[in-house]
Amino acid sequence: MTDGLADLVHRRGATPEALSEVIARSYAYRGDSETYDDLQNADLVRVIERRKGLPVALSILYLHVARAQGWQAEGLAFPGHFLIRIGIDGARHVVDPFHEGAVREAADLRRLLRQVLGPDAELAPAHFDPVSDRDVLLRLENNVRLRLARREDLPGTARSLDRMLAIAPDRVELLFEAGQLNARLDKRRAAIAAYERILELDVDADLRHQASALLQELRRGLN
Repeated sequence: MTDGLADLVHRRGATPEALSEVIARSYAYRGDSETYDDLQNADLVRVIERRKGLPVALSILYLHVARAQGWQAEGLAFPGHFLIRIGIDGARHVVDPFHEGAVREAADLRRLLRQVLGPDAELAPAHFDPVSDRDVLLRLENNVRLRLARREDLPGTARSLDRMLAIAPDRVELLFEAGQLNARLDKRRAAIAAYERILELDVDADLRHQASALLQELRRGLN
């Protein structure tokens, strides 16, 4: 599927508009603004089948097709709305996969930023920092985790956290949440393992103290 998209983009030439012509217009991939919080929008298989999804899910498709052309392509740390940057022959373009692959200029980006951070927000270099592929995948799965948590689906949230930890096993904030959530689910050994791992890592003193206290409490409960 994605190889076919890449071939069609290649035939249209080395421009960011070629991506949108093929992915958004020819294949009708688009952002799902109608049912944005649907869990299917963060499931890559369902996104490909339904041809709609969240910004970060669509971005993974765009990144793959762009890289298949030999272009530089990376996700950006833009607040509240996932964007990608594509480098072609020395020129860099910010692309918005959720809105049919539109190429975003400074005025567009400022408007998007102010929708998230308020009317006085201004663009800053940090908003255009690249994010790793690992962080792109974490952001995708985090959308699943947040939606399950809002539904108070604790077992589902725990499974989502497990998937995130499979991607980033030493992310302290994920380990801490896994410890708390597994304790609530009475999965004490899983909670203990999470806190033990935190204590093996280089963390600040306050967090170390919290993790140690919670670990001791859980161990007492096993006796």
